[in-house]
Amino acid sequence: MQNFGGVRPAATAAALLLVTITSAATAQSDVPAGEHAVAVADLPQDLSPWGMFLHADSIVKAVMIGLAIASFVTWTAWLAKSFELHGARRAARDGLRILANCTTFAQAEQQMRSGTDAVSLLVRTAAAEIRASTDPRSEGLKERIAWQLDRIEMAAGRRLSRGTGVLATIGATAPFVGLFGTVWGIMDSFIGISKAHTTNLAVVAPGIAEALLATALGLVAAIPAVVIYNVLARSTTHYRALVGDAATQVMKLVSRDLDRTVSTEPSPPLAHAAE
Repeated sequence: MQNFGGVRPAATAAALLLVTITSAATAQSDVPAGEHAVAVADLPQDLSPWGMFLHADSIVKAVMIGLAIASFVTWTAWLAKSFELHGARRAARDGLRILANCTTFAQAEQQMRSGTDAVSLLVRTAAAEIRASTDPRSEGLKERIAWQLDRIEMAAGRRLSRGTGVLATIGATAPFVGLFGTVWGIMDSFIGISKAHTTNLAVVAPGIAEALLATALGLVAAIPAVVIYNVLARSTTHYRALVGDAATQVMKLVSRDLDRTVSTEPSPPLAHAAE
């Protein structure tokens, strides 16, 4: 017999479907009336996520509430750190533009004296070291300034990274917490089967669905936490690079002024910066 355009496979699939439906009907008819009544009575009427949460075991509810709180913390941290990083990077770019337009360190120190951002702190720290130095012409001055600028750069990165560690913790643990709620819910469902003395799937299916909701919430909490953590980590790295560029600009201005000090009369630019 020829196979015309897949008709034969379709007929075979229809026949298999008919056999499956017949077998299911036969199996359902073999279920005792009392068992079927118990299954229908125990079946929750509301199978929405909220309804499944209300019908879940207390342990599973606690897991779901914890995962919901973790998800709230994730999005709150994202909003807070995004605004903080945006402001810090904008201030760093503005400071870099000012340093690039300055020809002497004294000029940069005068323009950034009242700033509160990391770049202004770099300039003030260098100026304070110049004031504290007994010989502004010494090579040790540049080394001391470089050490302090490195510490400020690392401190700025740590300050902006503060609070992002919780995102890594949520991303790593939320799936396992959700899995714990699922395992506990499935155990409770099997205990319910034993107490009901029935093997009808309608009795155990709602409990399993409630348990699987915990795993779903775990993934909902973990996936955004991992993505947001990576985004914030890249933004923090970018900010540290900007602060590093600013530190390089400060050292360049200091080095230029030291070179001028050697070839000019007393009253070098560094002396004006230290006043």
